[in-house]
Amino acid sequence: FLKVQDGCDYKCTYCTIPLARGISRSDALENVLKNAYEISQQGIKEIVLTGVNIGDYGKGEFGNKKHEHTFLDLVKALDEVEGIERLRISSIEPNLCTEEIIDFVATSKHFMPHFHMPLQSGDNEILSSMRRRYKRDLYQERVTYIKHKMPHACIGVDVITGFPGESDEHFSNTYQFIQNLDISYLHVFTYSERDKTPAIHFKAAVPMELRHKRSELL
Repeated sequence: FLKVQDGCDYKCTYCTIPLARGISRSDALENVLKNAYEISQQGIKEIVLTGVNIGDYGKGEFGNKKHEHTFLDLVKALDEVEGIERLRISSIEPNLCTEEIIDFVATSKHFMPHFHMPLQSGDNEILSSMRRRYKRDLYQERVTYIKHKMPHACIGVDVITGFPGESDEHFSNTYQFIQNLDISYLHVFTYSERDKTPAIHFKAAVPMELRHKRSELL
C-alpha cells in the first residue's frame, strides 16, 4: 500500500475527513517513484495506491495549490517502474475518474482493470444534499465507459443508506439505479451522525431500524 496523497478539499455534508486530515496535499512525484522502486526491490509484486482523495493528486505537491502533476501523470510514471507486476487504484471519485485515466488503465502494462468509485446515493436530490460533485448520470457514464473499454473490469461501489431526508422514493431510486449498473460488488454503509458535520443538523432523520433495513436490502 503506497500512500500518494492525504487530506481532502471536498465538503461532503456527512464527512469529518477534512477536519481530521486537513486540506488536500500530495507527495512529490519523484518521491512516489522512489518509494515504488524501493518496494519493488523488496520482491513485492503489487502496489495499491492509497490516499484520501487520490484523484486529486498533484494539488499541494510542493506546498501550493497548483497541480504540478496530475493523477494521470502519476499512473503513467508508475507504470514504468521496473519490478512491479501489478498496480491498483484503491478508490477514486467518479468526477475525477476521467476518460483519459480509464483509457490509460485499459492499455497499461501493469494497472489492474479494477475501479472502486464511491456512489453514496443513486438519487440526485440526495447527492445534492450530500454535496457530492456529480449526478447519477455522470456515474452511469463512467461505468459504461469502463465496461466499453474493459468488459472484464471489476467495479466496486460505496453507498450510504439512511441519509437525512432519504424517503422511500429516494431509496428506491438508489436501489433501482444500482440494480441496473454493471458492477461487481458493493460496500454498504449505514449513515451515522458525526459531530461538526452539516448533516447532523438536517431535518427528517431516518429511523435507525429503517437505515439498517435499507442496508440489508442493498
